[in-house]
Amino acid sequence: MLEQRIQQHFIDSADLKYQAGPILSKPISQAMQAILACVTSGGKVLACGAGVSGLLAAQFAAQFVGRFERERPELGAIALPGDPTDPSADSAAATDADRFARQVRALGQAGDVLLALSASGQSAAVLAAVLAAHERDMTVVALLGNASAGQPASPGAGSSGTGGAIGRALRETDVQIGVSHERAARIHEIHLLALHCLCDGVDAQLLGEQEAST
Repeated sequence: MLEQRIQQHFIDSADLKYQAGPILSKPISQAMQAILACVTSGGKVLACGAGVSGLLAAQFAAQFVGRFERERPELGAIALPGDPTDPSADSAAATDADRFARQVRALGQAGDVLLALSASGQSAAVLAAVLAAHERDMTVVALLGNASAGQPASPGAGSSGTGGAIGRALRETDVQIGVSHERAARIHEIHLLALHCLCDGVDAQLLGEQEAST
């Protein structure tokens, strides 16, 4: 039974990725272009995530400043500190709803990009960061879901029908990468793949289309 349960995780993850690819390729490409325009103009990416998503934000920043799969000059990215162990972080009842917004107001400048992650789409802290980014005339790239929306969603992915309060706060110039699924773990998996696509896409634009080194 345990082995079957493990295999089912792989099957469910693969199925969602297969569904998401054709739907999310366009918004991921749009997000990549926004991030590329930002960093090639001397700007930076501020990355934040609610709860566990903060770890994904930190991984993105590390790979952006360091390297993804190929050597290249450093690119500007900062992971905004959060608390990945806070169970309320990815909800409308976040204990410190201004945690990320303070950092955005302190560090963000016009032309920068806020990369914001929330598997529920309802994080008060991420929502406040988005509003603060708008005040700074920053573009927002939001990786969102509806994992805590209250009713199970049909597995799938798309930029409409997901995103909760954060999605509704986005502007037309922002980019939403939305994943609809009832399990946060599946949403995190798609978000991680999307972040890898962003890093790879920026590298391809800067360095060419050759295969990445191992």
